[in-house]
Amino acid sequence: MTGLYYEEFEVGQTIEHEKRRTVSEADNQQFCDMTMNQQPLHLDAEFAAETQFGERLVNGLYTMSLAVGISVPDTTDGTIVANLSYDEVSHPKPVFHGDTLSVRSTVLDKRETSDGQRGIVTMKVDVFNQDDELVCEFERTTLSLKKEHVDAE
Repeated sequence: MTGLYYEEFEVGQTIEHEKRRTVSEADNQQFCDMTMNQQPLHLDAEFAAETQFGERLVNGLYTMSLAVGISVPDTTDGTIVANLSYDEVSHPKPVFHGDTLSVRSTVLDKRETSDGQRGIVTMKVDVFNQDDELVCEFERTTLSLKKEHVDAE
């Protein structure tokens, strides 16, 4: 377990996640297949070549899911009760096959639950490509365990 308990999050805290991932064509294809998303902009090279992008784009939901996965070990691995919401999602730049993505999380807010036994933490998650261009951003709100209540059990 490497995640943070509620008490360990601090508003304004920024976590630069060390892990990165280069997105492959296979990653994009498998994600589209698993989610039954057959958008030709993601899958059809000839179709995509005729668009303003000139090539296939990586599915934006894959980009967001990958960012959550990269951030979990440093934020919520083993210390989360539930993901409550994903809000304010935007994709300011496209992601292409071969792009290497890195992730940064910043704690925006935290508050105890009404029973005081857990806490709600909201983080802004920023995703960058290898050129340090912002390609995805969103807010992730989690219900986190409090260490004092885990240790007491």
